[in-house]
Amino acid sequence: MEWLLAAAIGLLVGSGVYLLLSTQSFTVVLGFLLLSYGVNLLVLAGGRLVVREPPLASTGPAAADPLPQALVLTAIVIGLGMTAFALALALWAARRSGSGDVRAAAGDDGDDDP
Repeated sequence: MEWLLAAAIGLLVGSGVYLLLSTQSFTVVLGFLLLSYGVNLLVLAGGRLVVREPPLASTGPAAADPLPQALVLTAIVIGLGMTAFALALALWAARRSGSGDVRAAAGDDGDDDP
């Protein structure tokens, strides 16, 4: 079970970083979203994930910590607001520059000459 969770976290974070390195603004926003999902899953897994046990009320010492669950819930809400803002900003930049390319929105032609 732990290997599956670690693989899912690695896949989400790796895909998010790969998409963040793109030049298209919408894929950058999608990469940011996948990266935040991976980090949320990592924080949730840090709260001692126990199979076949209730998350809060347990009869033994195997109860999960509720603090990471509260942090992840808060991060999901904040991430939703930030994603909506980033998408609105990407739409505005695409309309202003006429392209969805990040370099075109920044006014950079791709050359490294000063």
